[in-house]
Amino acid sequence: MAADGTLAVPTAAGAGSGRANTLQRFARRRSTIAFLMTLPLLVVVVGLVGYPAAYGIYLSTLNRRMTGFMEGDWLPTGLGNFEILFDSDTFWMVVWQSCIFAITAVLLKALIGFWLAHMLHHIPTKGQRKWRGMLLVPWVIPPALSTLGWWWMFDPSYSSINWILNIFAVPAVPWLGEPWWARASVIIVNVWYGAPFFMIMYLAALKSVPEQLYEAAAIDGATSWQRLRYVTLPMMANIISITVLFSLIVTFANYDIVRVLTNGGPRDLTHVFASYAFQVGILSSNIPRGAAVSLFMFPILAVCAFFVLRGVTRRNKEQM
Repeated sequence: MAADGTLAVPTAAGAGSGRANTLQRFARRRSTIAFLMTLPLLVVVVGLVGYPAAYGIYLSTLNRRMTGFMEGDWLPTGLGNFEILFDSDTFWMVVWQSCIFAITAVLLKALIGFWLAHMLHHIPTKGQRKWRGMLLVPWVIPPALSTLGWWWMFDPSYSSINWILNIFAVPAVPWLGEPWWARASVIIVNVWYGAPFFMIMYLAALKSVPEQLYEAAAIDGATSWQRLRYVTLPMMANIISITVLFSLIVTFANYDIVRVLTNGGPRDLTHVFASYAFQVGILSSNIPRGAAVSLFMFPILAVCAFFVLRGVTRRNKEQM
């Protein structure tokens, strides 16, 4: 009822605002329900990832006896372990070796995985099942177990690879005795283990590319290389980026292959961050410094993740 005695009729704006308020309350209620449903998962993530990461940062600030903060000469108190690592030639050799190992292994896995996926994509469906099963075997076998088999094949006395080379009058190769051959051996085993993961990811991406695009490119006279460059790779760009980022993180943190195959030798020249952190923290009984070694992976991987994810976001915006 209005002030002049006439009947007030609700306006469209008032009705719209009422519906908006109802929708807002519903959205807030749904977000609350969604948060409550994901709360157990968040608790698990915080307990298994967040707490260990925070505790690792705390450990890296302690002295060897873990009775107080580590002092440094030119870094603030609590960062003394990092100062010692900065002054260590062995540590910088580990940084260099880790980067070479991760970048080389990931590039080789990406190239071999893409080639295998491209070959499987053109095999009939019945044949694909058998080949997929056989090619996924290296990825299914536990890495430590398969690395033992490779260790036997690289053994200087009973190497089956050197035995085959001797048949063709090729001198035996000191796979695990020389630094560069030892590094190559670690990369070979990592590529053998990780290439099937790239293959299955890229094969799924290839199957999601519409055949109409290839047909249109063929009508326009595009060659196979042009179809690969202008159709296949752009459609797979996000999958390639995410797969490379995930593999880079896993490869940087690789431990079992180096531990079983070379144990960091010869002369600590095949150590990566994980194996060197284990040697410093557990074998040398200096857990705080081992935690500091492991934390050096974070800034490197954070920079890589930033650029990769920024590229994915930019491509998604261009496609919208």
